[in-house]
Parts: sequence; structure tokens; C-alpha cells
Amino acid sequence: MLHHVSVGVRDVARAATFYDPVLAALGYKRVADYSPGAIGYGEREGQPQFWIGLPHDKSPASVGNGTHVGFIARSKEAVNKFHEAALKAGGSNNGEPGPRPDYGPAYYGAFIYDLDGNKVEATLTERVPGGGAKRTPEEKAARKAVRQAQRTAAGLPAREGKGKAGKRAKKKEKPGRNKKAKRAKRAKKKKAKAG
Repeated sequence: MLHHVSVGVRDVARAATFYDPVLAALGYKRVADYSPGAIGYGEREGQPQFWIGLPHDKSPASVGNGTHVGFIARSKEAVNKFHEAALKAGGSNNGEPGPRPDYGPAYYGAFIYDLDGNKVEATLTERVPGGGAKRTPEEKAARKAVRQAQRTAAGLPAREGKGKAGKRAKKKEKPGRNKKAKRAKRAKKKKAKAG
């Protein structure tokens, strides 16, 4: 959904001494440098997703109340290293690394304030093999109900269950998939070959 996020800082070079090691702990690096005005971070060169910079209106940078930026971590160890690097680089603690059951059963995160008071987080939502976050049977049923409602609202037929019954239902809803249509198609081909 988002292309990038920017936070205002008072001094880009000073802020970079904080963000270089903190984001490196999560596997991110400097990928764009427009010093002294702004620096961009990301995973690939030329594709900055997080920017630190001086405000365009030349006013002093201020912190957004209720705003924070959450970075994806690939492991609990990365969350822990992020928090440790942030404190070492002069940031302040706003939440020790650990589980956050209020945010979900598989949520693990740490919160800090950067040198300018911006609230920043590293978060891990554990994944199960094959992708997707761990979901309870209730969450799976709710997601399925939402998808069915979306199909109905779009004028599409409801999907049948998986397995043989679902496959039979799919065949019936597709034209040309029943026995009569197949026989007619074969007869047409046979006639064309003979003629």
C-alpha cells in the first residue's frame, strides 16, 4: 500500500548516525543520499522506503503525536538487536523487546524514540511454513465468510468447498464442462475429420 514514509529530523547527519546502525540490525541500508537535506533507507539501491529529512517548509522538525513507524524484522533476534542498537546510538526506550498479545498472538516487537523524538518500532509477526500468519480456526472462518460476501457483492457465484465436491461444483458452473457438451464437441471434431 505505501510507497515510502518520511520523518522530520533537525539534523540529517546526526540522525543518520542513529539510523545507520539501527536499521542495519534489521537488514536495511542507506539506498539514497541527498545530504544535507535527506537520506533514504531500504533493501535495494534506488528504492528508498523510509526517509529522514529536513522539513520542506524550513520550520524545525516536530514529532507527530500518535504517529509511529514500524519496521519489519525477520526474527526475534533482529528485534532485540534493533532495540539494543537504538539505545546504544542514543535513542530512548519506549517498550522492551517482547511479545505483544494485544496486537496479535504471534506479534513480537520493540519500541524506541529516535534522537528527535520520533517513535519507531521493529516488529515480527511469525509466519507458518508456506506463508501467512498463524490463524485460529475462528479467524479462518471469518476470512472465508468475508471472501464469500465479496464474491456475492461482485455478482460472482459462491465458491464451493475444497475437495471432490468443490471440483464437481466448479465443473458444473463452467460451460462446456458437462458430458453433453463434451460429446457434442467430439462429434463435431469427428465430423470435421470425415468431411
